[in-house]
Amino acid sequence: MSFLFIIAFTLASAFLLSKYLSKCQTTINLPGGSLGYPLIGETLSFLRAQREDRGSDWLEERISKHGLVFKTSLMGSPIVVIIGQAGNKFVLGAENDVLAAKQPVTLQTIAGKQNIFELTGSRYRLVKGAMMTFLKPESLQNCIKEMDELVKTLLIRETKDSDTIKAVLFIKKLTFCVASNILFGIKDEYTREALFDDFSLAFKAVWSLPVNFPGTAFWRGLRARSRIVDRILPIMRKKREELSKGILSPSSDVLSCLLELRDENQQPIADDMIIDNYVTLMIASHDTSAILISLMIWKLARDPEIYRKVLEEQMDIVKKREGKEDSLTWAEIQKMKYTWRVAQELMRMIPPVFGSFRKALKDTSYGGYDIPKGWQVFWVAYGTHMKNEIFENPTEFDPSRFENPEKPIPPYAYVPFGGGLHTCIGNEFARVEVLTTIHNLVTMYEWSQVNPEEVITRQPMPCPSMGLPIKIKPRHLF
Repeated sequence: MSFLFIIAFTLASAFLLSKYLSKCQTTINLPGGSLGYPLIGETLSFLRAQREDRGSDWLEERISKHGLVFKTSLMGSPIVVIIGQAGNKFVLGAENDVLAAKQPVTLQTIAGKQNIFELTGSRYRLVKGAMMTFLKPESLQNCIKEMDELVKTLLIRETKDSDTIKAVLFIKKLTFCVASNILFGIKDEYTREALFDDFSLAFKAVWSLPVNFPGTAFWRGLRARSRIVDRILPIMRKKREELSKGILSPSSDVLSCLLELRDENQQPIADDMIIDNYVTLMIASHDTSAILISLMIWKLARDPEIYRKVLEEQMDIVKKREGKEDSLTWAEIQKMKYTWRVAQELMRMIPPVFGSFRKALKDTSYGGYDIPKGWQVFWVAYGTHMKNEIFENPTEFDPSRFENPEKPIPPYAYVPFGGGLHTCIGNEFARVEVLTTIHNLVTMYEWSQVNPEEVITRQPMPCPSMGLPIKIKPRHLF
């Protein structure tokens, strides 16, 4: 009974507080829309629409009533949703002292309060600079061979004893392994597997209600984060010792680089900041890539003509390698133009990230409406990706629209990696990882869907609803 009383008291208090705040805001010109129920807002209907891949319908219902700017409440935060190219430019092009990349309470809590999205000024530049050291193209050129060998090894191991695999789970493990090895220098298999399980739980908590009751997604995510911290601290201690002895170089991996960072006072950054940015970069560097690769596998199984063209491009790379070392090179990655256009078109039609948040650090306005300090602002890819005035016949899958288009794609219209000041810093790493994996898949194997009618859902990223089981066979048997 006492547990139910606490819940009832909390909801009643939140309701009364929302009523009080609404009276205080009568002079503010907020856009139309509903903040929904206290604490819950419209989160449940939004997440339900996402699971059913009806996020665009959820938006259209509100756009039809309130226009391209409306208010709502998601994941415990009041939000102004801004739709369209001009809105994308306003949000993504805003200065950090107006709209900061600060996230709703769920993501902030799981990633940590000192993750790169929450940092500003010199600390933001310091951490971003360290990450970019490993994510820029010049650095990625040096890890192509390691990534290629790792992908090959994992593919062979996964298909050795079975001709059927669940592609989504396997690809998520593959990208997690690649990020752990190449970005963070975590090569112990037992540690990687334990971390993978906990990161899976933590990621599910990012888009959930911030309710820390036993059994909720948020509660499970918080416990998973605690276990991640417990596992990463000994790794950091060991790396710190090896750095002091000269066994390890700061340029070895992201963790080592962060451990050696010094602020403007020449003091090392806190362990909490290192952990928070490890968690954030790990979530960002493996899950979005895994989703895009899974969607590529799904699309190639369903579209023979697209598959034929991708296979032709990749086999041509193999043939021209005859007599040379049997390993991918940076130059070969650059030749995979059609394969990447397929990926680009998939990200246009089924963007891995539905949208993203910013936080107003001061009172501002857009479209004649006020955006109060402290509110979140939410932009969505759907607002431009499926608009006929930007992409002709937007419901048609056409990779050629990214090949020297007669009508150039305007700025802030194609935004799978964000844009402006807030372009994803890992976009080049994602491109290289996706192309490396697809190259090995199509040149080594053939596959077909076990369930050809499998639909796409969002959890919160788009994903084949049954985990994409595929029958897979080595290509040399044919």
